[in-house]
Amino acid sequence: MNPIVSIRDLRRSFATPAGPVEVLRGIDLDLLPGELTFLTGPSGCGKTTLLTAVAGLLRPSSGSVTVLGHDLAAMASAQAARIRLRQIGFAFQQYHLLAALSAIDNVAIPLLAAGAPAADARSAAARLLDRLGMHGHHGARPRQLSGGQQQRVAMARALVHDPRMVLCDEPTAALDHRAGDAVMELLRAVAIAPDRSVLVVTHDARMHRYADRILAMEDGRIVADHRNRPAPGAA
Repeated sequence: MNPIVSIRDLRRSFATPAGPVEVLRGIDLDLLPGELTFLTGPSGCGKTTLLTAVAGLLRPSSGSVTVLGHDLAAMASAQAARIRLRQIGFAFQQYHLLAALSAIDNVAIPLLAAGAPAADARSAAARLLDRLGMHGHHGARPRQLSGGQQQRVAMARALVHDPRMVLCDEPTAALDHRAGDAVMELLRAVAIAPDRSVLVVTHDARMHRYADRILAMEDGRIVADHRNRPAPGAA
């Protein structure tokens, strides 16, 4: 089975007044299709840096990140952006919703950017918002929504274009248990697709039961790899 993401000896350093600081220290990882993977670890250990490297939003200092056979860091910016638009969904921890747009129009953005008719994009956005418990809030602007509601809008935007790689940064952080379960049940339904993988950064131990695989990071390295379920295709 070919991995959706293949990472080899990934290293990333950042310049500081005191000198370079290595945040990722030789990551080797394959993310398989049909699998929901959690990435856990203390704050500052490199989880979000790894997530943004997989999204192609951060270039490695060395090593490689291949997503669906593409080395995004080696591509021209416009070409990499086209692949992200069609193949990658990213739910940011800080939401990054457009303040001037309604919830439904924020969710429709990836489809509209890909050239979908506006009516079709808004219809797909509405269905996904309803699935996440946002019925009745389609027309609300971000400032009219709670943090948890904004998080669900951001999640819907990450999923609406049916990407093959889904990346989520703390998707249940602002949610109560019931709303968190709804988000994780949706992510499990997405991950079950045989041609898709989902990677979630989380501190929320309540949700670990939803994961197929749980990776633990410390000091820029993956130090544990635990499976709740066998790898897809395993005998």
